[in-house]
Amino acid sequence: MKPKKGMNAKRKAVLDRIERIERAIVKAKEYLDSGKHADWRGFRPLFDRKFKDGKEVAPHKDWVRNVFLPHVERALNRAETILERLGKD
Repeated sequence: MKPKKGMNAKRKAVLDRIERIERAIVKAKEYLDSGKHADWRGFRPLFDRKFKDGKEVAPHKDWVRNVFLPHVERALNRAETILERLGKD
């Protein structure tokens, strides 16, 4: 979504966040389907990465499906709710 002229900064920030979240969902679904984006920065653990035979281990697909996607989808729902509230004003 491109912001329209005269759009306030809060609305633009929420639209940018929604766009980033949607891209993250697409990458996660592509990873589950084909294994693409295994080295994407969004899948990296916060503290310590796992290595096996000198290579970084890709995230477990169950973790992406059961933890990452629900968390990101909830964030998308919250952002859309905020956008609706901003539109009412």
